[in-house]
Amino acid sequence: MNRLRRYGPGAAVVALPLGLALAGPFLAGEAPARAASFTLGEGYRLGTDFVGRDVVHQVLLGGRPVVLVALAATLLAYLVALPVGLACALTHRRWLEELLMRPLDVLLAVPSLLMMLLVAAVFPPGATGLVLLVAFVSVPDAARIVRAAAAGAASSPAVEALRMQGESWWRLAVGHVGRSIARTLAADAGIRLTGVLYLVATAAFLGIGVAPDASDWAVMVDRNRTGLLLQPWAVVVPALLIIALTMGSNLLVDAAMENRTPLRKGRRP
Repeated sequence: MNRLRRYGPGAAVVALPLGLALAGPFLAGEAPARAASFTLGEGYRLGTDFVGRDVVHQVLLGGRPVVLVALAATLLAYLVALPVGLACALTHRRWLEELLMRPLDVLLAVPSLLMMLLVAAVFPPGATGLVLLVAFVSVPDAARIVRAAAAGAASSPAVEALRMQGESWWRLAVGHVGRSIARTLAADAGIRLTGVLYLVATAAFLGIGVAPDASDWAVMVDRNRTGLLLQPWAVVVPALLIIALTMGSNLLVDAAMENRTPLRKGRRP
């Protein structure tokens, strides 16, 4: 019951967009015949989009690209940021920390959207390229968060004792420091996923990595906004699904961070 109370709100919010993203392409079926742009009614439950396609059909097809790209980019960013941040926190060699962090600081000073536009102008990415591009602009900030969170744990007496006993770097980084910063990283992961979803959606708005008429929730919001007053569902529905996905993800992360085993009376924390 406690788990249901803790995870229920987040799961309820994220269930619809995540379910549509995973199962939507299997439920979409054949595309209905096209009609006039921004049509309401006439057999189309949510009307038509800017080129006359059924909005329901586009919603069913458009979630998977957004979700998969965002999750893959977030995971890839952490796969790079975690070893870099932990290495900087655990090293006693100042030159190594400078070598790893200063290039990331340069990238951090460049706005993410500008970096994406510059890279995409030289190497026009597809879906895989979009994952790499979003992960690339997310690594500098993620690495600094990991380094800052790990610095305190890395300088603790327990780590120094393990170091003197000759424990391996992997045992120090993952076995002790990694576990010590798990809650901080969980909180950052929820925020970062939201930021990555924003970057993926913005890239779609700018036409980076996706076709202008692709079946994609972010593209739907951008391409159909010109007809918002005529046919709002083509914009409102995908926008609400993206909002629900980000909000539900953060609610689940917040729930996972809560203390699962409340302290018993008289027991020391």
